[in-house]
Amino acid sequence: MILITLLLIMMGGGVLAWIAGAFDKSLPKWISLFALVTGLSMMVSFWIGSANTVDLTAGGAWMVTAKYDWIPQLGMSFHLGLDGISLIMTLLTLFLGAISVIVSWKEERNTGFYFFNLLWLLAGITGVFLALDMMVFYFFWEIMLIPMYFVIAIWGYEDRKYAGWKFFLFTQISGLMMLLAIIALYLIHGSKTGTYTFDYLELIKNVPGGQAAFWLMSGFLLAFFVKLPALPFHSWLPDAYTQAPPAGSVIIAALMSKTAAYGLIRFIIPLFPEAAKAFAVPALLIGGLSILYGAKLSYAQKSLKRLIAYSSFSHMGFILVGVFSFTALGLQGVMLQMVAHGLSIAALFIISEFVRERTGSFDLSEMGGFWKKMSNMGGFTIVFIMASVGLPGLANFVAEFLTLAGAWQFNIPMSVLATLGLIVSVNYSLRILQKVFHQKEYTANQSRLYDLTAREWIVMGSLTIAIVGLGFFPQKVVHTAQPAFDKILMASPDNNSSDQTMNRVIQLNTMHLAELNKKEVSHD
Repeated sequence: MILITLLLIMMGGGVLAWIAGAFDKSLPKWISLFALVTGLSMMVSFWIGSANTVDLTAGGAWMVTAKYDWIPQLGMSFHLGLDGISLIMTLLTLFLGAISVIVSWKEERNTGFYFFNLLWLLAGITGVFLALDMMVFYFFWEIMLIPMYFVIAIWGYEDRKYAGWKFFLFTQISGLMMLLAIIALYLIHGSKTGTYTFDYLELIKNVPGGQAAFWLMSGFLLAFFVKLPALPFHSWLPDAYTQAPPAGSVIIAALMSKTAAYGLIRFIIPLFPEAAKAFAVPALLIGGLSILYGAKLSYAQKSLKRLIAYSSFSHMGFILVGVFSFTALGLQGVMLQMVAHGLSIAALFIISEFVRERTGSFDLSEMGGFWKKMSNMGGFTIVFIMASVGLPGLANFVAEFLTLAGAWQFNIPMSVLATLGLIVSVNYSLRILQKVFHQKEYTANQSRLYDLTAREWIVMGSLTIAIVGLGFFPQKVVHTAQPAFDKILMASPDNNSSDQTMNRVIQLNTMHLAELNKKEVSHD
């Protein structure tokens, strides 16, 4: 019941915020913040309680599920489930959702409808992480699309309508390809077993093989590669990320992109194990090239926000490298990368918006010498720039180290290619510090500069605590997600696996991490 309650809180809160906006422009933001903090408190309490009631090292069981008939004649049910991966991503969604509301505190235009879209967008993202019926998954996948379009097209910047339509068309067309793949998977499973169902837990028991598996996987991959995004499906990214309002940039980069990463883990590996392994080297190559190409584009930007947008594209390449390494280490790296990147990229986009509020522009040529009047903002910027380049002690370092270690076990040349991304990321990351805070003082903007306000301190302080805490204590996330990864990696029956050596590598990695997790728990 907790899963249904969580979705109802967000969706109901959105409707209430829209209604309240007609009476008082300040009410919607308070309603939205209350809804998200309530949901976050619920899930944190569940997480703490599950540590005492669920043996996370045992694996095998979902923490909680909810299933209700929807269209039983067609094999559809409203089936939700929460495992370690879903739990971590839901917590991240609620946390960054609350941050997004605080960042939007000054929004004055049609606030009721704005916060309605914000909450329904977050509800859609949460639903994607919880769905265990393929049609429910697609339903929530599409729910994300419409509110995000409105957020960009109505509350965005100068080219917001163009950016909104471009985002809509890319994600809608790729989503339709995934829908066709879902329907085909449904029909193939029904013809094999006599049972027509969209239930994920039933579908993974009889995974398709041969050419059919490849074409079905391609439908899913197209949707995930566009939303991630991955090369060459990234052209919508700079416009959408740059033209979106502050909360929109945070949600689309830090959360919505993670639904694609989640889809790769949850569906590609268990449903299409043979096809995924056959596609592994091209996927690793796409990931490595995305890292390097994104870094090159980022360094060339004259807009602070576009620079950060392309840096996000670059770092998301590590997701592909980790997923298609097919190792426990690689997948744990992906899990940590999703959280760490979500926190760090959200912080950088928020900082860019803080700078724009003071200068009226994202143009790097109109910035310089800001440290003199904004030293506190500069200090927080250093933290998240260092996180972006993988400084030990911060969350991104652990994530990228595990990802590359897993990739090394699977394909050494591709892991070396991805590692080059860590080197080139220093160039564009440090460029932010140099251009904004430490180059020659740009006098035209100095009179309008001021340091962090109390609201901004809350935002940046919360994100800093989160990314430093995860950097020092990543085992909490690892320990929670490990049983889910065990299930995903072992979901394919032996007769569907043509690579026994790979399965043995996976088993050894899983056993090794389980032992480490047990030691961490005993020390705690």
